[in-house]
Amino acid sequence: MVTVEPSPPLNLAGRRILLTGGTGFVGRTLLDYLVESCKAGYEPPELWVLTRDAQAFTATYPRYAALPFLHLHTADLQASSVSAALDTLPAAITDIIHAAADTHAHGSRLQWSDQIVNGTRLMLDFAVKRSAKRFLLTSSGAVYGAQPQDCEQLRESDIFAPLTSSVAQVYGQSKRMAEHLCALYAAETGLETVVARCFAFIGEHIPPLGPYAIGNFLHDALKAPQIVVKGDGTPLRSYLDGRDMAHWLFTLLTQGESGQCYNVGSDQAIALGDLARLIASVVAPDKPVIIEGNAALGQLRSRYIPDITRAKTLGLRVETPLEQAILQTAKAWTR
Repeated sequence: MVTVEPSPPLNLAGRRILLTGGTGFVGRTLLDYLVESCKAGYEPPELWVLTRDAQAFTATYPRYAALPFLHLHTADLQASSVSAALDTLPAAITDIIHAAADTHAHGSRLQWSDQIVNGTRLMLDFAVKRSAKRFLLTSSGAVYGAQPQDCEQLRESDIFAPLTSSVAQVYGQSKRMAEHLCALYAAETGLETVVARCFAFIGEHIPPLGPYAIGNFLHDALKAPQIVVKGDGTPLRSYLDGRDMAHWLFTLLTQGESGQCYNVGSDQAIALGDLARLIASVVAPDKPVIIEGNAALGQLRSRYIPDITRAKTLGLRVETPLEQAILQTAKAWTR
């Protein structure tokens, strides 16, 4: 396993950042990055976080309760009271990271689309109202739709898109609309907007049981008698470590070119079956891997791999090997 010396934390002193979605995987990973920067001697930014229930968050994650730079505010972007909650925030917000959006449906598709699109516009309006300078939207590789078979890696300039007629593509289509809103606000108001198209990640805050294969595999490796791959194991994915992701997102916030989209993820592809076997080798060498499905003759192989050339122009890179990220996550889950 080849290791790379991690980049030092960014100097974010003096910034006053509003973060939505601050209590999910992205938000907690960003908080961990800021805690790391404090330990390294850096002065953190002032950070205001919108969460659906601030009291429940600190009760569930007490390690964040006493952070002097963190200010939690209860607000739901789908609730009518959110404007009142935003009005309680200080005037001098310099930056906004908008990461609040469910990644999977939990009810009405229309409400899900409203959450993504209208929530983004609400935060863009707030940014303009408070004269914020920078706005980072966490979007998704889902905006590309299905990756064509002859495309090894998805580039930001690719014109692929989900079918507008497919109601299953709510997330990707809504993120496309949110991205377009960012472009419109940048053009018409002067707000500097940057879009982070996030792919797949691994880290302490990935749910151990849920919609993400890597979390399910790692849970099986730690808790189950065998690691189960539900499909045929052939889909290709890639995984960026959470600490790397946080460093990338803060870099995009501070240094990304306004009006640009940047893929955020690893360009190192791995088949899901091989991922399960890699997790077994790192965490549970004696545990069997069971692949339940069989690849059908002539079946097209699913791919979801970003090209990260544009991110590299900002000095960003994949710093944490996948094996190391798996081991770190396993240790965090069992401590």
